[in-house]
Amino acid sequence: MTATTTFPQASAQNLHSVPIDLGERSYPIHIGTGLLGAASSFAACPKAAQAVIVTNTTVAPLYAQQLQAALATHYPQVRTVTLPDGEAYKDWQTLNLIFDALLGHGCDRKTALFALGGGVVGDMTGFAAASYMRGVPFVQIPTTLLSQVDSSVGGKTAINHPLGKNMIGAFYQPQRVVCDLSSLATLPERELSAGLAEVIKYGPIADMAFLDWLEQHMDALRQRDGAALAQAVKRSVEIKAWVVGQDEKESGLRAILNFGHTFGHAIEAGMGYGHWLHGEAVGAGMVMAAELSQRLGLVDGAFVQRLTQLIARAGLPTRGAVLDAQDNAAAYLAHMRVDKKAEAGDIRFVLIDGPGQAIVRSAPDALVREVIDHCCCS
Repeated sequence: MTATTTFPQASAQNLHSVPIDLGERSYPIHIGTGLLGAASSFAACPKAAQAVIVTNTTVAPLYAQQLQAALATHYPQVRTVTLPDGEAYKDWQTLNLIFDALLGHGCDRKTALFALGGGVVGDMTGFAAASYMRGVPFVQIPTTLLSQVDSSVGGKTAINHPLGKNMIGAFYQPQRVVCDLSSLATLPERELSAGLAEVIKYGPIADMAFLDWLEQHMDALRQRDGAALAQAVKRSVEIKAWVVGQDEKESGLRAILNFGHTFGHAIEAGMGYGHWLHGEAVGAGMVMAAELSQRLGLVDGAFVQRLTQLIARAGLPTRGAVLDAQDNAAAYLAHMRVDKKAEAGDIRFVLIDGPGQAIVRSAPDALVREVIDHCCCS
């Protein structure tokens, strides 16, 4: 499966709303500052007797009170469920804390859930919304760069299993996504870099002009320049919204959004969830996927070097982890065979089929082993 479709061009004006076109399940992605605490941001959300905010121990002290006040204008009761923070808690036990609260408070099928946090909170809230009473409405309010440009958009919800990342979940679309750029001011430096990995991926797979722009503005992005962050989020969301609109359930084109993720998920699972941040693993994974693309004759060494340098400038690792000192490649291959893109044990990689285009295909194990040996820390 190749992805050579022409992507929509970036708008010359500052967009504040990006639509995602899914027929009756369409919704807007709002991008701006000061949105989280504004009652008007949630005026068009589904009406209900109760609203439940799902957040975590890190985000709650920063933003839960603002959101509660904004939602109180529209909902008679607003409750908050606070989860432990971290990828290590993206599991059944923590998911049940949401169900316990919903059942304990007598929440009905109209109750609206609001995911306030990063990708873990968003994924778990979405999965809970898809499952509780067979489906209740939810709204994404991503507070990290990674979740604003990737995980909050498109309806992927899931929890992890010890044998594989995001292997248990559902496609379930939110009612809307509210990206408040102000929340990025409190983001730790490491988390900001992790988010930049998901921004960078859109260049090689879809928009080389955006990659050029990222090279020119990487310093500004890391310094949290407001205009640069707004443009990065908008362009990332434009590309992802267009891809999801073409292929909601990832039966073809949408798989290209997983560039770097096959190697990256192996790192996360092999090292233990939370040891590497998701974006860090994707950063190293993109280098490995680009190296594999070169060895298959799809791109040249200059492209691999260019991408590697940009990933390093973003503050991300460019070398993979050692999962097994005896046979590191075997450990990677074992984890990658349970990746969601694998088919009958055949590992499918998202590769760069020339700058700005992506392809999903398999590669000989021997070649993959060479890439792992070349790209991982000794």
